[in-house]
This record gives sequence, structure tokens and C-alpha cells, in this order.
Amino acid sequence: MSKIKPKECQDVEFKRIWKDEYLKWICGFANAQGAVMYFGVDDDHEVYGLKDSRRLLEDIPNKVVNYMGLVVDVNLYEQDGKDYIELVIEPSNVAISYKGKYYYRSGSTMQELNGVALQQFLLKKMGRSWDDITNERATLEDIDRKAIDYFLKKGIEAQRIPEGERDASTKDVLESLGLLDDNGNLKNAAVLLFGKRPQKFFPSAVFKIGRFGKDEADLMFQDVIEGNVIQMADRVMEALQAKYLVSPVRFEGMQRYETLEIPKEAMREILYNALAHKDYTGPDIQMHVYNDHVEVWNEGELPGGYDQTVLYGKHSSKPRNRNIAGTMFKAGFIDTWGRGFKKIREGFEKAGMPTPKVENFCGGVQVSIERTKFVQMTNAASDVTSFVTSLSSVQLTERQKKICEMITEDSRISVKEMSLVLSLVERTIKRDLAAMQKMGVLIREGNTSAGHWVVIQK
Repeated sequence: MSKIKPKECQDVEFKRIWKDEYLKWICGFANAQGAVMYFGVDDDHEVYGLKDSRRLLEDIPNKVVNYMGLVVDVNLYEQDGKDYIELVIEPSNVAISYKGKYYYRSGSTMQELNGVALQQFLLKKMGRSWDDITNERATLEDIDRKAIDYFLKKGIEAQRIPEGERDASTKDVLESLGLLDDNGNLKNAAVLLFGKRPQKFFPSAVFKIGRFGKDEADLMFQDVIEGNVIQMADRVMEALQAKYLVSPVRFEGMQRYETLEIPKEAMREILYNALAHKDYTGPDIQMHVYNDHVEVWNEGELPGGYDQTVLYGKHSSKPRNRNIAGTMFKAGFIDTWGRGFKKIREGFEKAGMPTPKVENFCGGVQVSIERTKFVQMTNAASDVTSFVTSLSSVQLTERQKKICEMITEDSRISVKEMSLVLSLVERTIKRDLAAMQKMGVLIREGNTSAGHWVVIQK
């Protein structure tokens, strides 16, 4: 058999024969990026030949028009005495259904759209996003003026809002951001961004952080960050600095510095990305903190054709929630040019850390960050203890061993609590803790007031 040279296209399909069930495929391609389909040709591009090709040349376009209202380009070709048909499907700017059902080509699969996925698809075809829908239950009484003031302050500092808007009314601010409909009712985005209790309307609008040991089954402690989206990144960063990440201490002369192990601005960019692009009809945003890495996951996969290579290169911005993204831009949190991941990469490179891995995972986007500085600290601690055969042979006093036991039972136990249990003054406990840190037995994770202890070896 001889081969054909198919047209260059994002999606090309080859079918040996025609079946009416391929009308679903045509519907799915029209709803996605379009495609070229060949009938009478196998997957190796070899012409297999079609029976009744002349009849199909009329039947196929007639069925497509009658069932879907689409006009497709159908061409009959002949090669080595065998006929084959080329069907060119252009992407449609309106939603196309086949027998009352909507299909969509995603990757290598043909999906029937239902429920939330169908709602979002129809909104997208109308040039709208889910956060643009009017919220029938919420009123201006549900909006937190403090959140509005915070937004105005940030926007003015970023020079994206005029100074004269600082005292603008709540309604005027929401109206200028396009967060009210034609009747003055709140849109979903207004409630999420500035609501007093957004979770009253959207229970999954929360950010969960968990500290895990060796695997996901080993949950040590957790936090659930609630509140409005515009201030959520600040709250998450506070929790990370206080309890979950290490801030190694260094001195320059007499000046003491505590630098977060993960570059702050790059971490914020990751958080803003998760908040702006989350599918708020799905589960919570989740952050898993392990000894060697951190995972940030939000519902809603990357746009079609986007992957890590595209994100870290030059690309267009395709926000899932246009109103939320637009407001975050005004606040100075993000830009509209698709440069967010470029900033993330540059931040990690400047800190001498590997670039985070970005991938579609379990219906959402997952960003994985290596904790290189934490691992270096724990390795350094192991190097210290390698001078002896085991922790039991480290020169710990009985009192220090009891301190280790208490920390093992409660990693967040305070110096005051330890002093009460051991009937010792606090400075003695502090002296023992400092000595054990120097020996590599302990590491302090989080800040001084709200962190916790990590026992390196038992």
C-alpha cells in the first residue's frame, strides 16, 4: 500500500472505514481545537480504500449539518486506484451538541461533558468564566470593607490604582472591577475575593496545609486557612513561616538574618497562581510539606497544549477565573502577560535551588518544590552525629534525653512547658536545646514563637 501525506494539524485522525459513531468525534473536535480526519486510511498513513466513497461524499456532510448544524470541508481523493476521504473540521466559536449531548476532544480521549464541566465549557464558549456568574444569595452586607481597604492599599502601592481611589465606596470599587452584574448584584468573584465568610457560599474556598513524615499516611499536624481570596496568600505565608518551613539563621557582622528556605517572592507567585486558576467548584487547594519536598495542588488542569516547558517559556496568559485574575493584577500580585512562572524560575535560580516541577495531576495542577536547604541542614546534622555510632552514644545527659522524649511526643512543646515538667528554670532548658542543636540532634522548624522541633535521629 502507498502512503499519503496528511495535512499539518494539531489533531489528525485516521480511520479505515466510516461509522456514524464518528459524528461524536466530529462534535468533539469542533468543540475543541478542530481536526482533520481521514477515512479509508490506517494509522500508518497507508491507503486502505473506501467502499461507496461517492455515497459517503454526500452522506457525511449532510449528517453533520442535520445533527450539528456544522458545515465541514469533505474531499474525495484517489491513490493507486483506492479512494479515501479527507474531512476538515474547523473549531467552532459556539458550543456544538450531537443528539443533545456535548462532546470534547481532550488529549487522546473523547469526553462527554456533564455537570460542572459542561457548565464551564458553555461559559467559556460565551466568553465568560465561572467567577463571572451572578451570586443570587450574597449582598453588599457580605463584603468585608477591611478586605477592600487592603486591596486598595496594595493596588496604590503597585501604582495600578490611582491614589484618589483610596476612599472609594465598596460599591464603586466592586463596580470598577466588573464584579457587579447589570442589576448591581454581586458576582461569584466578588464574594470569593472580598467576602466576610466566602466559605458560607463556597465551602471548598480554603487552603489546607499538612506537615507529613515519611509519607501521606504520616500526618503530623495541619492547618486550614479560610477567609477571602485577596488576603489568603498572606495568611498562608504566615503559617508557612511560623510552622512549616525553616528559616536558617546567618550573621553579617552584628546583624542577624533569618531567610526562609524557599524564596518568598517565588513562593508567593506559586500561591497566587493556585488561587487565581483554581476551579472553585472542586476540592480545596492542598499543600503537602514533607522533609525533602513541598507539593502545592489546585483543582483545574492546565490549558490545552500547556505544559511545564511552555509555562517556563514565553506564553500567553489564559486565566481560568478572569475576574479574580483581573483583581489580583490590579492589586499588583500578578501580571497579565504570562510571566508568573518566569518569575518563579528566576527566584529559585537566584536562590541556587532547582526549578519547581509543574504537571497535571489528579484533575488539577501540582507544583513540586525540592527542600534542598532543609535537606542540607539535616544532612549536616547527620554529619555531626556521624562522629559517633548512634544517638545513644552522643554525650547527652539524662535531662537532655528526657527533653528529646518530650519533643518526640509533642514537637510543639514550649520551653516553659518543658521547664515545668522537669522542674527547671527556662534558661537551663534553652541551654540544653542549644547544645543539642549544635550536636545535630534537633532542628527548629518554623519561627521562634510558633514553630516546632524536629528530632533528626532517634
